Amino acid sequence: MQIWAHTLVKDEEKWLWYSVSSIVNYVDKLLLWDTGSKDGSIEIEKELQKKYPGKIEIQQKKQETGEEFTHMRQEMLDSTKADWFLMLDGDEIWWKDSIKKVVETIRCNDDCGIESIVVPTVNLVGDVFHYQERNAGKYRFGNMVGHYNLRAIRTNVPGLHSQGVHGVWGWADCDNKMIQDRDSYKYVDAPYMHTTNLERSKDDKFVIKRNKKYRHEIGDTFPLDYFYPEVFFEDKPENVYCPWRNMSPGFFARSFFETPLRKIKRRFFVSSVGY
Repeated sequence: MQIWAHTLVKDEEKWLWYSVSSIVNYVDKLLLWDTGSKDGSIEIEKELQKKYPGKIEIQQKKQETGEEFTHMRQEMLDSTKADWFLMLDGDEIWWKDSIKKVVETIRCNDDCGIESIVVPTVNLVGDVFHYQERNAGKYRFGNMVGHYNLRAIRTNVPGLHSQGVHGVWGWADCDNKMIQDRDSYKYVDAPYMHTTNLERSKDDKFVIKRNKKYRHEIGDTFPLDYFYPEVFFEDKPENVYCPWRNMSPGFFARSFFETPLRKIKRRFFVSSVGY
Protein backbone atom coordinates (compact mmCIF):
# COMPACT_ATOMS: atom_id res chain seq x y z
CA MET A 1 0.00 0.00 0.00
CA GLN A 2 1.28 3.43 -0.98
CA ILE A 3 0.71 6.57 1.09
CA TRP A 4 1.69 9.94 -0.36
CA ALA A 5 1.49 13.45 1.07
CA HIS A 6 0.30 16.66 -0.60
CA THR A 7 1.97 19.91 0.48
CA LEU A 8 0.86 23.00 -1.43
CA VAL A 9 2.61 26.13 -0.19
CA LYS A 10 3.27 29.80 -0.74
CA ASP A 11 5.47 31.87 1.57
CA GLU A 12 5.74 29.44 4.49
CA GLU A 13 9.38 30.05 5.46
CA LYS A 14 8.83 29.96 9.24
CA TRP A 15 7.21 26.56 9.68
CA LEU A 16 7.73 24.62 6.42
CA TRP A 17 10.89 22.83 7.54
CA TYR A 18 9.21 21.52 10.68
CA SER A 19 6.03 20.58 8.85
CA VAL A 20 7.62 18.46 6.11
CA SER A 21 10.28 16.97 8.41
CA SER A 22 7.60 15.82 10.86
CA ILE A 23 6.00 13.35 8.42
CA VAL A 24 8.29 12.71 5.46
CA ASN A 25 9.72 9.52 6.96
CA TYR A 26 6.23 8.04 7.34
CA VAL A 27 5.01 8.40 3.75
CA ASP A 28 6.23 6.89 0.50
CA LYS A 29 6.40 10.19 -1.35
CA LEU A 30 5.69 13.85 -0.67
CA LEU A 31 4.54 16.25 -3.37
CA LEU A 32 5.85 19.70 -2.43
CA TRP A 33 4.41 22.25 -4.82
CA ASP A 34 5.23 25.93 -4.43
CA THR A 35 2.83 28.45 -5.93
CA GLY A 36 5.06 31.51 -6.09
CA SER A 37 6.92 32.02 -2.81
CA LYS A 38 8.93 35.22 -2.58
CA ASP A 39 10.31 34.67 0.92
CA GLY A 40 12.85 32.01 1.93
CA SER A 41 10.56 29.04 1.30
CA ILE A 42 12.21 27.89 -1.93
CA GLU A 43 15.63 27.68 -0.26
CA ILE A 44 14.10 25.61 2.54
CA GLU A 45 12.40 23.34 0.00
CA LYS A 46 15.76 22.66 -1.65
CA GLU A 47 17.31 21.87 1.74
CA LEU A 48 14.49 19.43 2.46
CA GLN A 49 14.91 17.71 -0.90
CA LYS A 50 18.65 17.41 -0.24
CA LYS A 51 18.07 15.88 3.21
CA TYR A 52 15.44 13.41 1.97
CA PRO A 53 16.66 12.36 -1.51
CA GLY A 54 14.09 10.52 -3.61
CA LYS A 55 11.29 11.26 -1.16
CA ILE A 56 10.23 14.81 -2.09
CA GLU A 57 9.05 15.98 -5.50
CA ILE A 58 9.26 19.76 -5.82
CA GLN A 59 7.41 21.70 -8.49
CA GLN A 60 7.11 25.44 -9.03
CA LYS A 61 3.57 26.48 -9.94
CA LYS A 62 1.61 29.67 -10.38
CA GLN A 63 -1.55 30.37 -8.38
CA GLU A 64 -3.06 33.79 -7.82
CA THR A 65 -6.78 33.17 -7.23
CA GLY A 66 -9.01 30.96 -5.09
CA GLU A 67 -10.20 29.15 -8.21
CA GLU A 68 -6.63 28.31 -9.21
CA PHE A 69 -6.11 26.84 -5.74
CA THR A 70 -8.94 24.38 -6.47
CA HIS A 71 -7.39 23.39 -9.80
CA MET A 72 -3.98 22.97 -8.20
CA ARG A 73 -5.35 20.57 -5.60
CA GLN A 74 -6.98 18.56 -8.39
CA GLU A 75 -3.72 18.47 -10.31
CA MET A 76 -1.96 17.08 -7.24
CA LEU A 77 -4.61 14.38 -6.92
CA ASP A 78 -4.27 13.49 -10.60
CA SER A 79 -0.52 13.12 -10.13
CA THR A 80 -0.88 10.80 -7.15
CA LYS A 81 -0.14 7.11 -7.71
CA ALA A 82 -1.05 5.91 -4.24
CA ASP A 83 -3.86 4.26 -2.30
CA TRP A 84 -4.10 7.09 0.24
CA PHE A 85 -2.80 10.60 0.54
CA LEU A 86 -2.25 12.88 3.51
CA MET A 87 -2.82 16.61 3.28
CA LEU A 88 0.00 18.51 4.93
CA ASP A 89 -0.02 22.29 4.89
CA GLY A 90 3.12 24.28 5.61
CA ASP A 91 1.78 25.29 9.03
CA GLU A 92 1.04 21.78 10.34
CA ILE A 93 3.57 20.02 12.57
CA TRP A 94 3.06 16.44 13.71
CA TRP A 95 4.17 14.54 16.77
CA LYS A 96 5.83 11.23 15.90
CA ASP A 97 3.25 9.17 17.79
CA SER A 98 0.43 10.98 16.00
CA ILE A 99 1.63 10.43 12.45
CA LYS A 100 2.53 6.83 13.32
CA LYS A 101 -0.99 6.25 14.61
CA VAL A 102 -2.59 7.69 11.45
CA VAL A 103 -0.39 5.60 9.15
CA GLU A 104 -0.99 2.44 11.20
CA THR A 105 -4.74 3.08 11.11
CA ILE A 106 -4.62 3.30 7.32
CA ARG A 107 -2.54 0.15 6.92
CA CYS A 108 -4.48 -1.93 9.46
CA ASN A 109 -7.97 -1.02 8.27
CA ASP A 110 -7.59 -1.48 4.53
CA ASP A 111 -10.71 -3.65 4.22
CA CYS A 112 -12.96 -1.89 6.74
CA GLY A 113 -14.62 0.64 4.47
CA ILE A 114 -12.77 3.64 5.90
CA GLU A 115 -12.33 6.36 3.29
CA SER A 116 -10.88 9.23 5.29
CA ILE A 117 -9.40 10.13 8.66
CA VAL A 118 -10.20 13.06 10.95
CA VAL A 119 -7.80 14.18 13.68
CA PRO A 120 -7.78 16.90 16.37
CA THR A 121 -5.56 19.96 16.13
CA VAL A 122 -3.72 22.07 18.69
CA ASN A 123 -4.03 25.63 17.42
CA LEU A 124 -1.40 28.08 18.55
CA VAL A 125 -2.06 31.78 19.13
CA GLY A 126 0.47 34.50 19.84
CA ASP A 127 3.46 32.15 20.02
CA VAL A 128 4.33 28.48 20.59
CA PHE A 129 3.71 28.84 24.32
CA HIS A 130 -0.03 29.53 24.00
CA TYR A 131 -2.94 27.69 22.41
CA GLN A 132 -6.46 28.64 21.41
CA GLU A 133 -9.37 27.69 23.65
CA ARG A 134 -11.62 24.78 22.76
CA ASN A 135 -14.64 27.03 22.10
CA ALA A 136 -12.84 28.65 19.16
CA GLY A 137 -13.02 25.49 17.04
CA LYS A 138 -15.98 25.45 14.65
CA TYR A 139 -15.30 22.51 12.35
CA ARG A 140 -18.01 19.85 12.49
CA PHE A 141 -17.60 16.15 11.83
CA GLY A 142 -20.71 14.24 12.86
CA ASN A 143 -21.35 15.09 16.51
CA MET A 144 -17.88 16.54 16.98
CA VAL A 145 -17.44 20.30 16.84
CA GLY A 146 -14.11 21.95 17.56
CA HIS A 147 -10.50 21.98 16.42
CA TYR A 148 -10.58 19.02 14.03
CA ASN A 149 -9.45 18.45 10.48
CA LEU A 150 -9.79 15.89 7.69
CA ARG A 151 -6.24 14.88 6.93
CA ALA A 152 -6.11 11.53 5.10
CA ILE A 153 -8.20 10.37 2.15
CA ARG A 154 -8.43 7.18 0.14
CA THR A 155 -7.90 7.82 -3.56
CA ASN A 156 -10.53 5.30 -4.77
CA VAL A 157 -13.52 7.27 -3.46
CA PRO A 158 -15.89 7.31 -6.48
CA GLY A 159 -15.43 10.53 -8.44
CA LEU A 160 -13.09 12.07 -5.88
CA HIS A 161 -12.36 15.66 -6.88
CA SER A 162 -11.38 19.09 -5.59
CA GLN A 163 -14.38 21.37 -5.04
CA GLY A 164 -15.02 24.95 -3.87
CA VAL A 165 -12.67 27.91 -3.63
CA HIS A 166 -9.93 28.70 -1.15
CA GLY A 167 -11.49 29.21 2.28
CA VAL A 168 -14.48 26.94 1.69
CA TRP A 169 -12.67 24.30 -0.31
CA GLY A 170 -12.82 20.53 0.17
CA TRP A 171 -12.86 17.09 -1.41
CA ALA A 172 -16.11 15.73 -2.87
CA ASP A 173 -17.35 12.53 -4.51
CA CYS A 174 -19.11 11.84 -7.81
CA ASP A 175 -22.36 13.29 -6.43
CA ASN A 176 -20.56 16.45 -5.23
CA LYS A 177 -21.04 15.26 -1.67
CA MET A 178 -18.26 16.38 0.64
CA ILE A 179 -16.09 13.50 1.82
CA GLN A 180 -16.76 14.22 5.49
CA ASP A 181 -20.49 13.83 4.81
CA ARG A 182 -20.18 10.29 3.43
CA ASP A 183 -20.06 8.90 7.00
CA SER A 184 -17.09 6.74 6.09
CA TYR A 185 -14.43 8.66 8.01
CA LYS A 186 -12.67 7.44 11.13
CA TYR A 187 -11.72 9.69 14.00
CA VAL A 188 -8.19 9.05 15.24
CA ASP A 189 -6.95 10.72 18.42
CA ALA A 190 -3.67 11.79 16.84
CA PRO A 191 -3.31 15.58 17.11
CA TYR A 192 -0.94 17.81 15.23
CA MET A 193 0.20 21.34 16.08
CA HIS A 194 -1.28 24.07 13.88
CA THR A 195 0.45 27.43 13.49
CA THR A 196 -2.22 28.86 11.18
CA ASN A 197 -2.92 31.80 13.54
CA LEU A 198 0.73 32.80 13.82
CA GLU A 199 2.91 34.74 11.42
CA ARG A 200 4.13 32.29 8.80
CA SER A 201 6.29 34.55 6.63
CA LYS A 202 7.49 38.11 6.34
CA ASP A 203 5.45 38.15 3.11
CA ASP A 204 2.13 37.03 4.64
CA LYS A 205 0.39 40.09 3.21
CA PHE A 206 0.97 38.80 -0.33
CA VAL A 207 -0.75 35.43 0.26
CA ILE A 208 -4.45 35.09 -0.56
CA LYS A 209 -6.63 35.33 2.58
CA ARG A 210 -3.63 34.90 4.90
CA ASN A 211 -4.50 38.09 6.80
CA LYS A 212 -7.85 36.58 7.83
CA LYS A 213 -6.10 33.83 9.75
CA TYR A 214 -3.76 35.96 11.83
CA ARG A 215 -5.16 36.29 15.37
CA HIS A 216 -4.39 38.92 17.99
CA GLU A 217 -5.37 36.80 20.95
CA ILE A 218 -3.93 35.69 24.27
CA GLY A 219 -4.42 31.96 24.46
CA ASP A 220 -4.17 29.46 27.28
CA THR A 221 -0.61 28.76 28.45
CA PHE A 222 0.95 25.34 27.98
CA PRO A 223 2.38 23.78 31.17
CA LEU A 224 6.14 24.11 31.62
CA ASP A 225 6.64 20.39 30.98
CA TYR A 226 4.52 20.37 27.80
CA PHE A 227 5.73 17.83 25.22
CA TYR A 228 6.25 19.67 21.93
CA PRO A 229 6.63 17.96 18.52
CA GLU A 230 10.02 16.28 18.41
CA VAL A 231 11.01 17.98 15.16
CA PHE A 232 11.43 21.29 17.02
CA PHE A 233 14.48 19.81 18.78
CA GLU A 234 16.14 18.16 15.78
CA ASP A 235 19.04 19.58 13.78
CA LYS A 236 18.07 22.13 11.15
CA PRO A 237 19.78 24.52 8.71
CA GLU A 238 20.75 27.96 9.98
CA ASN A 239 18.15 29.67 7.80
CA VAL A 240 15.26 27.85 9.49
CA TYR A 241 13.17 29.93 11.91
CA CYS A 242 13.62 29.33 15.64
CA PRO A 243 10.16 28.68 17.16
CA TRP A 244 11.10 29.60 20.75
CA ARG A 245 10.16 33.26 20.56
CA ASN A 246 7.64 35.06 22.74
CA MET A 247 4.94 37.30 21.31
CA SER A 248 6.04 40.92 21.02
CA PRO A 249 4.91 43.56 23.55
CA GLY A 250 2.92 45.26 20.80
CA PHE A 251 1.14 42.01 19.93
CA PHE A 252 0.36 41.37 23.60
CA ALA A 253 -1.02 44.88 24.12
CA ARG A 254 -3.43 44.64 21.19
CA SER A 255 -4.40 41.08 22.12
CA PHE A 256 -5.14 42.16 25.70
CA PHE A 257 -8.04 44.25 24.43
CA GLU A 258 -9.19 41.99 21.58
CA THR A 259 -9.22 38.66 23.43
CA PRO A 260 -12.27 39.36 25.66
CA LEU A 261 -14.23 40.53 22.60
CA ARG A 262 -13.32 37.38 20.68
CA LYS A 263 -14.44 35.17 23.56
CA ILE A 264 -17.76 36.99 23.89
CA LYS A 265 -18.36 36.65 20.16
CA ARG A 266 -17.66 32.89 20.25
CA ARG A 267 -20.11 32.28 23.07
CA PHE A 268 -23.02 34.43 21.96
CA PHE A 269 -22.82 34.68 18.17
CA VAL A 270 -22.92 31.93 15.55
CA SER A 271 -20.07 32.15 13.08
CA SER A 272 -19.72 30.31 9.80
CA VAL A 273 -16.97 27.85 8.94
CA GLY A 274 -14.43 28.99 6.36
CA TYR A 275 -12.81 32.29 5.56
